[in-house]
Amino acid sequence: MAFMGIHDLWSFIIAVLVFLAIPGPGTFALLTASGKHGVRGGYATLGGLILGDQILMWLAAGGVAALLAANPTLFKGVQYLGAAYLVWIGIQLLRSRGETATGLIRLQPGHLFRQGMLITLLNPKAIVFYMAFFPLFIDPVAHQGMLTFATMAALIALLSLGYCSLLIFAGTAMRTRVQRHRFLSQWLQRLAGLFLVGFGIRLGAG
Repeated sequence: MAFMGIHDLWSFIIAVLVFLAIPGPGTFALLTASGKHGVRGGYATLGGLILGDQILMWLAAGGVAALLAANPTLFKGVQYLGAAYLVWIGIQLLRSRGETATGLIRLQPGHLFRQGMLITLLNPKAIVFYMAFFPLFIDPVAHQGMLTFATMAALIALLSLGYCSLLIFAGTAMRTRVQRHRFLSQWLQRLAGLFLVGFGIRLGAG
């Protein structure tokens, strides 16, 4: 049963948590900021990351909503492409050796919020990801327009706040472990990769 036009709410929540757990520039920016500038610095960076994410999400949502209204049949095709895209991301994570996940992010004190936002906005793959991600969880019959997208965006923001708060309070200890022990990043990436491949296949078959 759809919730606010979201098909399979729990799968949506699990998928968001998996994506949050994949080490990337935003994760390491957050760990660096909290390790060097404390909880306040961590939350300043997190605020920028979430705002950047919301901007990209709403740009993607506008495109998905227009597509759904104009051609529901084509929208179904986009859902299959989105499932294939998840499988592709999963395969890339399985093949990755963790090279991109271990670099130290340089952040200037006093500009943490702005830099956090730019880290997200300057990622050209993010909007493509959201264009592929949103259609997978939209029920074309129960869809409630922008209210559905607003619910999805709010859930992503809340889940990001909860998960990233753990990273902020872990701070320097987590950052040091991940940077010193490369296998931890590799393990997280490959676990997420396995999930995404299976998840994409399941959604495509459904």
